[in-house]
Amino acid sequence: MKFRRQKIEDVHINLTPLIDVVFLLLIFFMVSTTFKQTTDLTIDLPTASNGAASVVSQNPVEITITQDGQFVINGQTLINERTDTLVQGLKESFQDDFERPLIVTADANASYEMVMRVYDAAAQLGISKLAHTAQKETGL
Repeated sequence: MKFRRQKIEDVHINLTPLIDVVFLLLIFFMVSTTFKQTTDLTIDLPTASNGAASVVSQNPVEITITQDGQFVINGQTLINERTDTLVQGLKESFQDDFERPLIVTADANASYEMVMRVYDAAAQLGISKLAHTAQKETGL
């Protein structure tokens, strides 16, 4: 019986093939990658003219977003904050005249999601004239 301990040879890790593989991958990604410097976002900036009709003279529809997330359209509060309810409420307020402007007023503490719901509803109905307003803070 051999109870002597056998000598274990030193373990070597050869990194040369790993470096070669990483180098080949780097070359592959450098050769196969293309970069474009184009933006997909186009913004049409508004223009103003002296002869333009005033927003107030076109009988606008006003929507207010309260801080607790309720929509108030021309003084009438909607029963829930779902987008389909908002679309229906706007449709009734516009009475199929979507050339009228929509004035959006949001409370400072209203969530951005609620404002985006108004934009989505306006886009679904084809409303192209939007105005944003802010109310002055009342001093207490």
